[in-house]
Amino acid sequence: MTKKERTYVEDMDRGIYDIKNAFEYRYKTSKGLNEEIVREISEEKNEPKWMLDYRLKALEIFNNSKNPVWGPDLSDVNIEDITTYIRPKADLSTSWEDLPEDIRNTFDKLGIPEAEKKQFLSGVGAQYDSEVVYHSIQKYLRDQGVIYTDFESGLREYPEIVKKYFGTCIKPELHRYAALHYAVWSGGSFVYVPEGVNVDIPLQSYFRLNAPGAGQFEHTLIILEKNSYCHFIEGCSAPRYNVVNLHAGAVELFVAENSTLRYSTIENWSRNMYNLNTKRAIVEKNGKIQWISGSFGSKVSMLYPTSVLKGEGSTSEFTGISFAGAGQNLDTGAQVVHLAPNTNSFIDTKSISKNGGIAVYRGLVEFSEDAKNSKNTTSCESLMLDEDSRSDTIPTIRLKNSEVDVGHEAKIGKISDQVIFYLMTRGLSEEDAKQLVVRGFAEPVAKELPMEYAVEMNNLINLELVGSIG
Repeated sequence: MTKKERTYVEDMDRGIYDIKNAFEYRYKTSKGLNEEIVREISEEKNEPKWMLDYRLKALEIFNNSKNPVWGPDLSDVNIEDITTYIRPKADLSTSWEDLPEDIRNTFDKLGIPEAEKKQFLSGVGAQYDSEVVYHSIQKYLRDQGVIYTDFESGLREYPEIVKKYFGTCIKPELHRYAALHYAVWSGGSFVYVPEGVNVDIPLQSYFRLNAPGAGQFEHTLIILEKNSYCHFIEGCSAPRYNVVNLHAGAVELFVAENSTLRYSTIENWSRNMYNLNTKRAIVEKNGKIQWISGSFGSKVSMLYPTSVLKGEGSTSEFTGISFAGAGQNLDTGAQVVHLAPNTNSFIDTKSISKNGGIAVYRGLVEFSEDAKNSKNTTSCESLMLDEDSRSDTIPTIRLKNSEVDVGHEAKIGKISDQVIFYLMTRGLSEEDAKQLVVRGFAEPVAKELPMEYAVEMNNLINLELVGSIG
């Protein structure tokens, strides 16, 4: 295989991430979406009537909405070709050994059980297609009242908490794919951290979509009471198919007074995936939300984690990186809505594009009339590896009072020939020198992740770089 051939997306070897299991299932709905399918999903899950009613309301909103007129082209996303619910041939378990061998082997190769065994994680959830198949949490956290379970179990066992918060941070009216999510959601995680509790070792949920032509619509709900802390890690991947797959999950985060939530994501979807995820946090007085986001893979991504700074003195920090190769359009960024005085937000994003890939930063920073003495600093850096790639920065700033401090900086450039020459004089090949520069460009994001996930991110960057530069 020649160097030129190796740059084609369809020939790219993604290693363990492209492992395919036989498409087997215990139950699935027909392709498409209608009221009958929504009722079928709800009945399969034995849900309370209020949840079915919520689904049907969301379905009506979806049917009456259209794709956005801005951003990437979504015309290939035809819901009539998507299977919205697939129950795998596996029951929810607290032991990896109880899972079917093929599913267990997939998560073994992804390193999830090993990370738990080495106590890098204090709780683990693993979803396969539409259902969570494994969940556990350390006893010392349970003894402190921490709840970490799959979302269906949360709905069943803690109905009052779930009903109070569900759909209040992200509403189905927000956009078309939020409505789709609420109509057909399945799986996901439920986390509740009581007042004063410090979840000192991260929790992680990993979402694996194995089925071709399917959608994954997990719902994550995290609630931190006052004076608490939690670090939650989300991992995602899927093998490559020659049909459209769709991811439209939702993440609702609630950060109470004086609490801090750190939410880290490494997404590594296949190149046939449309990643239309929605994430939003509401932060109360002196609370803090920290987003760390790595977007790799997918044909199209539209993802803009949003922080609503509701309480005085609340803070949002966003650090993100995206890598767009041939045939990819990654339209990502962050949104912050300042609703209270003395609030602060920081956005630091980096994007890399190669072989004609499109990397877009699309952001929103808004200050309400009440957000006096508040501040935002935004920095966007883009690195293009060739003449065919594209990078755009599209910021929106809305000011409803004049007593704020706003700063936006954007830099777009290519790898410096002088830097490459210098590194080559120190004994590196041209390709190794360019890879070193790219990894250095990504280092500010990697350092925000736990070591084992920083290693994974660097491995993904190396994977993307093979045959693409030099």
